[in-house]
Parts: sequence; structure tokens; C-alpha cells
Amino acid sequence: MDAPSIITDRGNTALLLFSGGQDSTTCLYWAVKEFERVEAIGFRYGQKHVIELEQAAKIAEKAGVPFTVLDVTGLLAFSSLTEHEKDSNAPHELAPDLPASFVPGRNALFLTTAASFAYTRGIHDLVGGMCQTDYSGYPDCRRDFIDATEKSLSLALEASTRIHTPLMDLTKAETWKLAADLGCLEVVREMSHTDYNGDRTERHEWGYGKLDNPASILRAKGYEEAKEAGWV
Repeated sequence: MDAPSIITDRGNTALLLFSGGQDSTTCLYWAVKEFERVEAIGFRYGQKHVIELEQAAKIAEKAGVPFTVLDVTGLLAFSSLTEHEKDSNAPHELAPDLPASFVPGRNALFLTTAASFAYTRGIHDLVGGMCQTDYSGYPDCRRDFIDATEKSLSLALEASTRIHTPLMDLTKAETWKLAADLGCLEVVREMSHTDYNGDRTERHEWGYGKLDNPASILRAKGYEEAKEAGWV
């Protein structure tokens, strides 16, 4: 695995889209390494696993990164993450080829809001944990979408907006390796939250959660593959 390349076109400060999950926590420590200053923004959108924001606040404090949470509840719907009675293991009700946990328009809303938030602070570099290699069937995690959004935001703001996605081409196992390389493996394992049902009652070697939802299953599988490779 090749490490994500060092940024050459950037400002001094980055705004991280931060959920408190495995991927965005790894990206937090990547951003801290790459930029002189990092701020983080999270979103409360009625998600079932809202405990992720509580973990995000703790992780941001530990990393010394200012963290702002914006409430966009009611703007996103038709997902097992916003309609809590729905099963995240089922197909999506509007698009059977996608998982029920797909939140239509989530990354489009988050990136647009983050870009506006960043612009008022003179920040033109956004960092996100989107990944198209091991993604859970989410079309808004693909490189094509990120590139198109970056161009659209730059046009909308009449200023260069850069969206950095260090995990885009990494498998989940390689993301675990990156966390180890960045020295944040224990933070990711002990503090980050991925489980779609918000469960932190069970601790495993890969962290907290139950293997009854796609997010925990993917996280656990990636950890085992990383362990077999000798990366963690």
C-alpha cells in the first residue's frame, strides 16, 4: 500500500468533516500531520448512532482540534440511519441496489455546508473520509462525485476549494494500517464509533459495537485482514 501523497496545493488550515467514526478519526490525525491548523465540523441529522458525535467531541478534545456540531435534523430522510425502526441490513426502499443505510444527499449537504462554514473562516481545504474502495455501496463516496463537487463549490464560491480524501483508494485493512502509521491506532480502536445501531456495550479487539450491522462487520473484517498482514 502506498501512503496518501503529501499535499502540495493547500492552505495552512483545513476543515475536517468529522463524525467520530473510524475513517474520519484516521483522517483527523492525517490532517493534523499535513496542516498547520485543523478545525472539525460534525452534523446532527437525526442519526440513530448519534453517540458518534459524543465520541467525536472526546476525540477532537484529545487531539486539540476545535469541533463544531451543526444541527441539520429534518433535512435528510429515507434511510435506516434516520428512520430508526428500519433494518440497516436490508436494501434501500427507494433504490434496492443500495443498502438501507444510504442517506440520500448526505455528503452533498455536508460538503456544501462545510464549504460555506470554511469560507467564512478563510479555509479552502476540506478533508473527508470518503472511500470508494471498501465503501458500503454509497454513490456519494465515489471519486467522481467528490471531484465534481470540488469543481462546483469552487465555482459557487469563486474561490479554489480543495477536498482531500486520503482514504479514497484504501481498503478498510489499509485504513487500519494508516491509523497505525499515524500513531492513532489506539484512539481509533478505543474511542471512535462505527456501529450503526449506536451500541458500545461490547468491546472487541477492533473496538466497540456488535456484528449485527454492515458498519461493524466491515470494520471487524478490515481489522482482521490488517492483523493477518502484520499491520496492527
